[in-house]
Amino acid sequence: MFNHSEQTLRDVCAQALALAKAGGATAAEADVSESIGQSVQVRLQQIEQIEYQQDKSLDLTVYVGQRKGRASTADFSPAAVADTVRAALDIARYTAEDDCAGLADAALMATEFPDLQSYYEWTIDTAAAAELARRSEAAAQAADSRICNSEGAGVQTGHYHYVYGNSHGFMHYQKSSRHSLSCSMVAGGGKQGMQRDYWYDLARDPADLDSPEHIGQTAARRAAQRLGAKSLPTGSYPVLFDATVSGSLIGHLVGALSGSALYRQTSFLTDSIGQSILPPALSLREEPHLPKALASTAFDAEGVATRPRFVIENGIIRGYFLGSYSARKLGLPTTANAGGVHNLVLNHTHPSQAELLREMGSGLLVTELMGQGVNTVTGDYSRGAAGFWVENGEIAYPVQEITIAGRLQDMLPNIAGAANDALKRSAHKVGSLLLEKMTVAGA
Repeated sequence: MFNHSEQTLRDVCAQALALAKAGGATAAEADVSESIGQSVQVRLQQIEQIEYQQDKSLDLTVYVGQRKGRASTADFSPAAVADTVRAALDIARYTAEDDCAGLADAALMATEFPDLQSYYEWTIDTAAAAELARRSEAAAQAADSRICNSEGAGVQTGHYHYVYGNSHGFMHYQKSSRHSLSCSMVAGGGKQGMQRDYWYDLARDPADLDSPEHIGQTAARRAAQRLGAKSLPTGSYPVLFDATVSGSLIGHLVGALSGSALYRQTSFLTDSIGQSILPPALSLREEPHLPKALASTAFDAEGVATRPRFVIENGIIRGYFLGSYSARKLGLPTTANAGGVHNLVLNHTHPSQAELLREMGSGLLVTELMGQGVNTVTGDYSRGAAGFWVENGEIAYPVQEITIAGRLQDMLPNIAGAANDALKRSAHKVGSLLLEKMTVAGA
């Protein structure tokens, strides 16, 4: 499958670290990776695009005292590796000293590497991939008479492997895969106008993907449901964030609890350990060792061992998201989040979205968000939205051309319920979220 063996990646990593040390680096770390993938897109049953992707890189960071230099190359030849090391060392010698620069502490390096079931080969050929896409598109076109056009269906495969090593003597190899099926359809025409929507599934293991027919039918249903959408009178309403968009709310919370925002004091949650930010019924956990999950890993981008933990427990903030640099800036230990977060899981309070709809009674169900109007410094939140107006716990009609607004520090504590409907394709498990009230600006 890969053009380079595990041993080759290890050898390149070891060479880079050895040359860095010989060149005067007091510490160094290297990431050597390769990725291979394929994308096949079909529209109106004809192959529209075929792409093959092959990438590789050596990313090297060196420290000369507390001066940092970084360089990279896509050439694994000994001469290119040596040139990359020299470039990183030259950069380090001209940068300013930083008291917080350096590798993560050696005592924190991972020593256990459980099988996280992260890699599944999918050696599907172009013809077979195109046939899956055609099946998805055909199912979408047959699902509803209001479907008038297609934006296409596609199959993507992705295989990745890499070695991370540093001058603490840590070196480990990992590989992973991500495969997906998608479909996007157009519905309508005439007085109702036209609407588009899509659906997709994503998984480590292609056997875990939804069927192409289900993906196509879901895309068609979502597009047709949007026909005849209208605006709403401006007012204050309960708002239910569908599971397709609710993760963005938790994403804003993650951003506000992330090290770079905290040490720069550009977060409304600076110095917030012990503060309440969610209702007492809700807790947010990080679960980095879930089998087959899309953000599982035994160690972060610095080799630090990951562990399950509460980020928010019974509504109260228990931890941040820190790599070693931001941790030193804040005078705190790293939380093994260099490179990102690992499988966030928000517990549920209601068994389904239908239960939340009944509890809401009348209000707005949001299924799409637009724009970037979120300020994590002040907590101000304002985004374009589309979805459905709900009456007596039932969807009444589609809604578009509205804006929803509030402040995150008001919105998050006032979550009235979380459904057990988190998307299986998402790395972070967050179900539909009901907020007691938001400002909705419409007609």
